Amino acid sequence: MSTTLAGESAPRARSGRAVPVLAGALALALGVVTIATAWGFQLIGGYAPCALCLEQRVPYYVGLPLIAAGLIAHRLGARLSVLRIALVLAAGVFAYGLALGVYQAGAEWAFWPGPTDCGGGVATTTSAGNLLAQIQSTKLVSCTEASWRMFGLSFAGWNAVASAALVLLTLAGAFVGLQRRSAAQ
Repeated sequence: MSTTLAGESAPRARSGRAVPVLAGALALALGVVTIATAWGFQLIGGYAPCALCLEQRVPYYVGLPLIAAGLIAHRLGARLSVLRIALVLAAGVFAYGLALGVYQAGAEWAFWPGPTDCGGGVATTTSAGNLLAQIQSTKLVSCTEASWRMFGLSFAGWNAVASAALVLLTLAGAFVGLQRRSAAQ
């Protein structure tokens, strides 16, 4: 009878460990695809980001390394709690990104005023002769005007959706296994 109990508890323990790892891996993949898409639209598609768009990238630059570090630490033998802590921290970072995305999307739809000092960055010129040509060809990007929409959502709206998914994935990874363990005891 003891082998049956041990046999039953082993899969439960493994599945408790699998949830944070799987959620972390999915969040990492989704985050990488999201930030790569943003860079692709900028570099390949020619969409210049506004200052608020650039600020919405910061959670990816902070949150993704947190998730990766937690996954690597767990893989190298650290306790599962290290991964769970990394996932909670990443959830907080992506929640900030979610708030930024909602704020900008709402400003684009004129639900509330957007920032008054928001415009895209301008590359510096290398010669004074090109300065006038650069000034004439520079297009400032407003934080309150959507430059692109798909299914009614702008870049900021899609960032809010991706950030919400990342918050849910990281929180699920951090807490779902804990709920199962307390319910089993």
